[in-house]
Amino acid sequence: MNNLHNTHIISQKKLSTPEHIKNEFPLSEKAKQFIVHSRETVGNIVKWKDTRIIAIPGPCSIHDPKSALEIAEKIKALQEILPHLFLVMRVYFEKPRTTIGWKGLINDPHLNGTFDIETWLRTARKLLVDLAEMWVPAAGEFLDPLSPQYVADCFSWAAIWARTTESQIHREMTSGLSMPTGMKNGTNGGIQIALDGIKSTIQGHHFLGIDEQWDIAHMHTTWKDDTHIILRGGSNWPNYSKCDIAHTQESLEKAWIETWIIVDVSHANSWKNHENQPLVCSDVAQQIADGNKKIVWVMIESHIKAWNQSHTAGKDDSSKLVYGQSITDKCVDWNTNVLMLEELDWASKKRAQI
Repeated sequence: MNNLHNTHIISQKKLSTPEHIKNEFPLSEKAKQFIVHSRETVGNIVKWKDTRIIAIPGPCSIHDPKSALEIAEKIKALQEILPHLFLVMRVYFEKPRTTIGWKGLINDPHLNGTFDIETWLRTARKLLVDLAEMWVPAAGEFLDPLSPQYVADCFSWAAIWARTTESQIHREMTSGLSMPTGMKNGTNGGIQIALDGIKSTIQGHHFLGIDEQWDIAHMHTTWKDDTHIILRGGSNWPNYSKCDIAHTQESLEKAWIETWIIVDVSHANSWKNHENQPLVCSDVAQQIADGNKKIVWVMIESHIKAWNQSHTAGKDDSSKLVYGQSITDKCVDWNTNVLMLEELDWASKKRAQI
């Protein structure tokens, strides 16, 4: 008999439903109120009702909840002394790959190729609930279109990757996200796919999705006016300079898109060298201090310790990994991160006085 279905599927395993995981790790009413307030704060800053800058520091990707919670404590303490910033922690569970590699906690939480997604669902959900109960806003980047049903209610802000901004599936998903969302420019540095993505999400969509019971559903989304552009550089050049910002502003105006700009000081803007992040940050901070009101966000890849390490070091024994160090992109250490945030706080204060 000819087999016409699932010819390349080795196995299928049913996962717990989003509803089940949410009931297992629920948000308290105070945590829910905090997330609503954080989203409103982000929206107010984006719409210039609040003159602060949003800064998003944290690891390139989360692989160790213990170090993530330590970073959250540090961010909470910094928020008390940086009044001109609104700090949102990077809590990224997914890692897009051009070819192959570790795809993040969502795919392989044990770092050993066992691909225990069921464990990820609980690990990620618990960490996000812990952060919300600590009153630390979380920023996430969504790659898999199904995972938001498990964790999206815990995020205050979200992003769409450079590799997926052009994807219709991800534009549809973005139109349904309940928090402000950024769309990155393409990996070549061009901003057109981000502009197209923003215009697409504004319109609302009809598409196939899943509900909290894992049932297939016809999703109908309304217009979304809080999507914005993230400048992360490209394969040929960075795009954070004063000239680049002006070009982006002009392009947004020509496209009749009223939105604001996030500058990612890592990735291609730092030529993938973490030691360049402070230089990029200083340039952007000066633009802000000089009065540029379109730049309202800055993203930083930071960890407790600088540099990175291979995730394979913990394949057989996770204790062999250096605590507080990235296993994906290189990050600045926490002291450097603090200096960068202090400079941004100064720039935000100076701009507000203009």
